[in-house]
Amino acid sequence: MIIVGIILLIIGFLTGISILWTIGIIVLVIGLVLMLMGRVGKPVGGRKHYF
Repeated sequence: MIIVGIILLIIGFLTGISILWTIGIIVLVIGLVLMLMGRVGKPVGGRKHYF
């Protein structure tokens, strides 16, 4: 999710499409939150690790 968020941010920035920029930020933040939850040891979606 983090990589998809970064790709959407880059595409949105280069093309000037603001909806891609917004979706990229949202996906990136969700990916970072899931990664942090997995690293702390909380099970995410039934899995111990999220990566």
